Amino acid sequence: MPQHRFIVCSYTKSLSLGTVSWQSPSNIALVKYWGKYGEQMPMNASVSFTLKNCNTKTSLSFEKKDTEGFDFEVYLDGKREVSFEPKIKKFFERVEVYLPFLNNFKFKIETTNSFPHSSGIASSASGMSALALCLMDMERQMQPEIPDDYFVEKASFLARLGSGSACRSIEGPLIVWGEHHEVDGSSNLFGTKYPFGVHQNFKNYQDTILLVDKGEKQVSSTLGHDLMLDHPFAEQRFRQAKENLSKLIPVFKKGDLSEFIKIVESEALSLHAMMMTSRPYFILMKPNTLQIINHIWKFREETGSNICFTLDAGANVHVLYPEIEKETVLHFIKKELSKFCKNEEFIEDEAGLGAEKILD
Repeated sequence: MPQHRFIVCSYTKSLSLGTVSWQSPSNIALVKYWGKYGEQMPMNASVSFTLKNCNTKTSLSFEKKDTEGFDFEVYLDGKREVSFEPKIKKFFERVEVYLPFLNNFKFKIETTNSFPHSSGIASSASGMSALALCLMDMERQMQPEIPDDYFVEKASFLARLGSGSACRSIEGPLIVWGEHHEVDGSSNLFGTKYPFGVHQNFKNYQDTILLVDKGEKQVSSTLGHDLMLDHPFAEQRFRQAKENLSKLIPVFKKGDLSEFIKIVESEALSLHAMMMTSRPYFILMKPNTLQIINHIWKFREETGSNICFTLDAGANVHVLYPEIEKETVLHFIKKELSKFCKNEEFIEDEAGLGAEKILD
């Protein structure tokens, strides 16, 4: 199996105690993945913009121990978060075979998000990728000859085992996750950089995130993915995603913003259509989500703007537009769309280059 190359038999150096820190961004899928199998494997390939400003900073402090079993504590913004620890324990159980040193250390995981807590922005992608990078940083200290490409691939591989979309947050600005016949090197095991030409129109692409709903989702993404296993339209949806990724290749190359809009908005609505037609069915959009979509459509028709929207598995709206339209679109958002946001809150973001090591 390909993942066997991520198993380490021994290390050339030892560690006793220390701290490593990484900052990793969130990402927004343009072609969505919805439905997984096995151990966090996607039923269809996806492609995403890595974000720049919405990120998680994680510091991992470690100290050698003699006791058996995992030993860790998780802190968010300086406060112990026991509720996060079962997810980290499950992650450690999944990756232990690839990181055999996990049982040998006591860990303190300190994390903070650049975006408001419970803002409705998924922090699992940024959080799990930052943690995976910290663990790989430790491994590289014990095995200094690890090459950079292996480091990045294994970090993405490990992040996926914590949260599927986290594997798309290691690098940027465009990342493909999932096997696709037109994308050489694409894999279900980790994210890979988009390998084809990208027109200037898509450089520094803007993403303003409208915070429609800041509460907890009534249906978790994990449950939503599971409902695809016997969804009556699952196969058609997987085929649609595959075809849309193929269509985006010439779109990115030519800078075809009109076709980009059609594909991206269709993908967003298809994702939510699958939620509304699963058994049990559910709706994550809110009335204000639809208000924003209709206002975007009206503004685009009246002005010829290249503004468009996409959605994650939630009510918030990602407003996408080329950098050249930043001033005009932000004025429209502040004047017309912010009133549909919780406390008129939104976050200005753009495509970024991926994770960074935080130096002392």
